[in-house]
Amino acid sequence: MTPRAKLGRAGEDAAVEYLRSVGFEILRRNLRGPGGEIDVVAREGNIVVFIEVKARTTRTFGSALGAVNARKRRRIRAVAEDFLQFFAPGAKARFDVLAIDGAAIRLHRGAWA
Repeated sequence: MTPRAKLGRAGEDAAVEYLRSVGFEILRRNLRGPGGEIDVVAREGNIVVFIEVKARTTRTFGSALGAVNARKRRRIRAVAEDFLQFFAPGAKARFDVLAIDGAAIRLHRGAWA
């Protein structure tokens, strides 16, 4: 596993631990679909939440939140639409970003529509 892959895995593990600690129910990890992947699918109350996890050790290449660009959002939305169609038709959905910048973890609820 590359150092970058190890950082990503560690970030996702920390994200899942954090999300559980604030009351999320984890439904899936690394949900793959045509054209993309969603790091975490969770439920918060009656809302299905699709969460992109971004971990950064430094800000050399920008913030973790800033790394979720329009192309990435489109890919996540497409996979989320497929998931909802098959597993949760009619459910309310939200897109969050869990940013890990160094030791700081911040959940950005409703990061995009």
